[in-house]
Amino acid sequence: MANPLVQDNRPRKTQFTFDEAIDVWLRRWSGQYHHEIAAAYVINWGRVSDVLKEQTHVGSKQEAARRIGRTA
Repeated sequence: MANPLVQDNRPRKTQFTFDEAIDVWLRRWSGQYHHEIAAAYVINWGRVSDVLKEQTHVGSKQEAARRIGRTA
């Protein structure tokens, strides 16, 4: 017999913190795709896109670049 479906009641993230936005940049630069980053944070991939388009958390790209010694 198949296992019954169990509802997952864990709350989902709806937005990133500034530090998470920095991590989004670092993950993207390391080669991860939007959907892979979103899955790691259990968040909609559109929120990842918002960070990468600098619509949210402006300055996170520069901070991520500073942390790894890269020019943004």
